[in-house]
Amino acid sequence: MSPDSALPSVPLVRARDLVKRYETGGEPFHALDGVSTEIQPGEFLAIMGASGSGKSTLMNIVGCLDRPTSGEIAFEGVPLSRLDDDELAAIRNRKIGFVFQQFNLLARTSALENVELPMVYAGVRPAERRQRALTALERVGLSHRARHKPNELSGGQQQRVAIARAIVNNPLILLADEPTGALDSRTSEEIMELFTELNRQGMTIVLVTHDHDVAMHCHRIIRIRDGKVVTGSPVRA
Repeated sequence: MSPDSALPSVPLVRARDLVKRYETGGEPFHALDGVSTEIQPGEFLAIMGASGSGKSTLMNIVGCLDRPTSGEIAFEGVPLSRLDDDELAAIRNRKIGFVFQQFNLLARTSALENVELPMVYAGVRPAERRQRALTALERVGLSHRARHKPNELSGGQQQRVAIARAIVNNPLILLADEPTGALDSRTSEEIMELFTELNRQGMTIVLVTHDHDVAMHCHRIIRIRDGKVVTGSPVRA
């Protein structure tokens, strides 16, 4: 064994004592109250909790969409508190993919054009954008619907387009907030099988869910209650 191979790997995300506090009606409310956790490269992690438990707040901080009131979060070993808003935006665009419950597709543009959007913001040339978008749609099994608009696609197909858009820049981590919440059970299962395949290909995936059946597809579950981590355990050995 070489000396380097004995060194511990740096977590993709490391959170320490995260607090997120809001004022509601003049009273402080802790959306997060001392959360510490790590996300390793290649993990498939579920964050579970009831509505208002703090799970989406944690995902927003991990995704560089929000900053904690106190505590520290590091991405690839770099404390995010050291970065300005432009640097955080660059991480969001190049290293993090987002999938949401309601798909958030542009209604008047094709599936292909929706998938191209992150590359437009990244300054990728049109020919390369088109090829990479087609490749992403092929990865989610939807290349044959590239020219269709969202209203011509089923809910599951729209979510596949959203996933293709999230992975088109080859992010280091994919964050999915209730990605099956608007889908029926059969389509939800198909979407979770897609996430499982992307994870097998090496993608780190973190999803927020209140659905136990969805969480059971993951390798590890973190449960949050009242802004605190109450359990964190592997789903299977």
